[in-house]
Amino acid sequence: MYLKHEPTGDLVEVLDMGKLFDPFAAEISGRFHAGEELQEPAPFRKDDLVFPSGERLPRCWTDPHYRESPRYA
Repeated sequence: MYLKHEPTGDLVEVLDMGKLFDPFAAEISGRFHAGEELQEPAPFRKDDLVFPSGERLPRCWTDPHYRESPRYA
């Protein structure tokens, strides 16, 4: 799966899907998908990642308390 790194606008290949879906994990392992050479894996904060369309990640992937209170109270 590819997500967009919002600060740079570059695509990031997600290497650990389990951490992406885990609301208790603040970072995922991934690598930039840019240029012709395969990039080295690096940690990426989920707060900095969005879908390529610009849509934010689902709250249940990023907030361990997503069932307890509204996001924008």
